[in-house]
Amino acid sequence: MSFNNKRIILTGAAGGLGTHVAKLLSASGAKLILVDLNEIALEKTRLSLNPERTITVVADLTNANDRQEVIDSTLDTFQGVDILINLAGINPFGSFMQQDSTTIQRTIEINTIAPMLMTHDVLPIMNKRNYGQIVNIGSIFGSIAFAWFTAYSASKFALRGFSQGLRRELEDTGIDVTYIAPRAVKTAINSAAVYEMAEVIKMNMDEPEEVAKEIVWAIEKRKKEHYIGFPESFFVRINAIMPRVVDGSLQKQNRIARPYALKN
Repeated sequence: MSFNNKRIILTGAAGGLGTHVAKLLSASGAKLILVDLNEIALEKTRLSLNPERTITVVADLTNANDRQEVIDSTLDTFQGVDILINLAGINPFGSFMQQDSTTIQRTIEINTIAPMLMTHDVLPIMNKRNYGQIVNIGSIFGSIAFAWFTAYSASKFALRGFSQGLRRELEDTGIDVTYIAPRAVKTAINSAAVYEMAEVIKMNMDEPEEVAKEIVWAIEKRKKEHYIGFPESFFVRINAIMPRVVDGSLQKQNRIARPYALKN
């Protein structure tokens, strides 16, 4: 599939990973609707792309009016949408017991509910042409739930389930659903405590430029699911059939990570 002239909504476009995805899509000739809550970073991203084929919308995707503004701006400027990439997300690290209820709720709202509602908003537009692609950026954490990332893991498990269910529901249409699961990525979504912990336990973390390439490739190939990183992608399969084995293999790592999570 060529991205040339494809109308693409990209949420989380001003983040470390989103910016790299936007640059790759723009270089391939896409027409971009960049969405983020950070207005300054969003404008900086826009200026690095083709301004004639790029618009920005500052939006809180948990807000219905803001989501509608994204849809209205897209239709007013480009008269349709071909691809929705749900990339926006947050990643709270720490003890679930010590996290406040607002953080837990916000994690589910941003990582799970907002992508579902954005998808709900664009599907009627795609359905009229019987063509489109929904892309949900999940995580390896959505297949292997890690201690100290409990709410985040839960939100990505739900996003993966949503992607699978919607894919099966749209099977007889021209609308594809792609679920992409990176492992940890070196971006500002991670706190300083995460980086300290990652260094001690030797957590594999990928550069955002390389992950962006994988994401764009999976979208271009209209993959159903794509997991990024080895051996994590292998452990996804083990966890699916023998979760107790993974429990045991993670015990030492969880204990080492505990003091970093408790001080976060």
